[in-house]
Amino acid sequence: MRKKTPFSYFILVLLLIFGFIAFFPIYMAIINSFKDQGEIFNSVLAFPTSFRFENYTGALERINILQSALNTLIVTVIGLTGITICSSMAGWKLSRTSGKLSNLFFIFFLSSMLVPFHAIMISITRVATTLSIQDNVIGLGFIYIGLGVNLAIFLYHGFVKSVPRELEESARMDGCGELQIFLRIVFPLLKPITATILILNSLWVWNDFLLPLIMLSNVNNQTLILAINALFGEFHTDWPKVLAALIMVSLPVLIFYIIFQKNIMKGIAEGAIKS
Repeated sequence: MRKKTPFSYFILVLLLIFGFIAFFPIYMAIINSFKDQGEIFNSVLAFPTSFRFENYTGALERINILQSALNTLIVTVIGLTGITICSSMAGWKLSRTSGKLSNLFFIFFLSSMLVPFHAIMISITRVATTLSIQDNVIGLGFIYIGLGVNLAIFLYHGFVKSVPRELEESARMDGCGELQIFLRIVFPLLKPITATILILNSLWVWNDFLLPLIMLSNVNNQTLILAINALFGEFHTDWPKVLAALIMVSLPVLIFYIIFQKNIMKGIAEGAIKS
């Protein structure tokens, strides 16, 4: 056992303070989702006098949560599947191929991470309109693939270097093709970084607001975040129902993050260090 020092206690207190700061907004949203409008305006910090579960049932009635959840799930599955498949293959091939052209492609993917979304969102809408995928849930999923592969390729590119080349060379001597080598040898060994990429991108796609806002106009195609945005009125906002809806939408991805959080920093650290 390591001996406790004053510095270690200081770090512990500092972590507790930061933990409280991070959890405080979640606590505020939870307790205020059980209040009525008057209680919220009277005292935001006070504990509810009685738990009003009708806020949750009222929020379910106001938004088409089943259709919105299905749309969000379709977009997330398409986006994550495409990002994983495309970026894992590209990261593996770029890592194993030496030469100026391979380095140029890798730098191109890295430099695209520096371009802010606001600088390209008008171009994205024009391309989507040209390809007839504007206001289309499936088309939105493919746009997320294009926006998400750059970071994933960077992480895969670094992590592939930890896979011994001898395994691939042995498979080639046994007559395996490139696709067989990737699917049977390489990709199963990329499980840690794949879990990291899936978690990070699922949080991004599930909670994204701006891209669905400019891409989807039909009410039946709305994602969960867009459906919740409809609860905000121009002159009046029913805050108990808004907070209840936000809690329900955030709960699945929050549980998913808590279960797999140990893979996030591990995969990022291993992929970045080996790059």
